[in-house]
Amino acid sequence: MSKKKVEMNDSPNFVIITGLSGSGMSSATNAFEDSGYFCVDNLPLTMLPTFTRLLLPNAEETVAIEKAALVINIRERHFLSEFPNELKKISKKLAPYVLFFEASDEVLQRRFSETRRPHPAADGKGLLDAIRAEKEAMREVRATADLLIDTSAHTVHTLRRLLVEKFGQTKEGAPLHVQFVSFGHKHGVPPQIDLLFDVRHLPNPYFDKNLKDLPGTDEKVIEFLQKQPEVEETIRRFTDLLEYLLPLYKREGKSYLTIGVGCTGGRHRSVMTANRLAQAFNKDNFEVAVTHRDIQK
Repeated sequence: MSKKKVEMNDSPNFVIITGLSGSGMSSATNAFEDSGYFCVDNLPLTMLPTFTRLLLPNAEETVAIEKAALVINIRERHFLSEFPNELKKISKKLAPYVLFFEASDEVLQRRFSETRRPHPAADGKGLLDAIRAEKEAMREVRATADLLIDTSAHTVHTLRRLLVEKFGQTKEGAPLHVQFVSFGHKHGVPPQIDLLFDVRHLPNPYFDKNLKDLPGTDEKVIEFLQKQPEVEETIRRFTDLLEYLLPLYKREGKSYLTIGVGCTGGRHRSVMTANRLAQAFNKDNFEVAVTHRDIQK
């Protein structure tokens, strides 16, 4: 990655994403969406001035779109001939931040071979010739870039991490959405679960006649469970594991994670445990919700 102009302290509100075919522009678009940008792929150049006006204050001095990222590349048939001039025109009112993606010939060859997609510059002379022809044709566009990113050594995940850290609202980017779902195994495991914790090994309030008909949100059930040493130990160990795992899921680009907590009927142990875990992770870098699927059964 190399910088052509200035050191960025704040994320720009208008980014134009361009570069070589197969260099990671689609993955970049996903990262910008996760960072709160309104994204448009393959916008026609004739619409660029119109779209730019949506980012400028209107008569009431409000902004219709706060942050936008546009993907414009060689697929747009007037791109090579008109992009530099169009960029100069819109820069008079709102200077966009131009991000140019590239990769080595070998990496681009491999990516196109794996996807089996035709290269947009293909003319029947072979993939390598098409890649080199596009590089040469994009030389002037490349020279307009504020930031050049070589994705040769990047995976989808590491590229996303780089862009979210650089252009996101915070270094961590968008928070990870964590959904805890309590359920009863006898009613079936929810199909959307990413991680599953089983608490059927814990003492069961169901067998206490005074607690049997009370839900796991009732203070009497909670008090009963909290008195059991294995309950507190289990919650502590689950919490320790999730404190390790959740940042790793977030780092790898996962936006939503559903964690199932199951007991036999889904009314007591799983409910209390799911609530305790949700309380533990209701932090700034996580957005936590809890659902008790079988609490009324």
